[in-house]
Amino acid sequence: MDADRVIRDQLLDLLRGGNAHMSFDDAVSGFPLEAVNTHVPHSSYMVWHLLVHMRIVQWDILEFVRNPNHISPDFPAGYWPRSDETGTPEIWEQTVRDIRKDLKDLEGIVQDPNVDFFGPIPHAKKYTIFREILLVADHNAFHVGELVAVRRVLNLNPVKEY
Repeated sequence: MDADRVIRDQLLDLLRGGNAHMSFDDAVSGFPLEAVNTHVPHSSYMVWHLLVHMRIVQWDILEFVRNPNHISPDFPAGYWPRSDETGTPEIWEQTVRDIRKDLKDLEGIVQDPNVDFFGPIPHAKKYTIFREILLVADHNAFHVGELVAVRRVLNLNPVKEY
């Protein structure tokens, strides 16, 4: 068994979801677009904010890996929209497309046989690409679960049970 192939395949499965947790596509499927600005109960953010947060974090990690000149947003303000900022159905759909595009770019990194997962990132010696891919998968899985739970609590065309 080729350990490199196994690692790459497992990382792809983890990024795509659908094993131990729902995929991003399943979580956003059929979302009622008139509800993008619905407030999440007992929180300071809207459903749309959650999606934007996922996009920003995933993009930031992707850029950190591939661009030595990337500067991350300020934390935490740069990772969330302002609390009074609202979205539109068009912005929701663009955000979904952006998440999918960046996820495909991350998958491309995983699929590239020349990528060394375990050596230090040249411009960030304390980190590895393996760590960054796991970080994206972990963060996305957490917020996909949150999105599914919020949809169920708010009865926003809840997604299927697993």
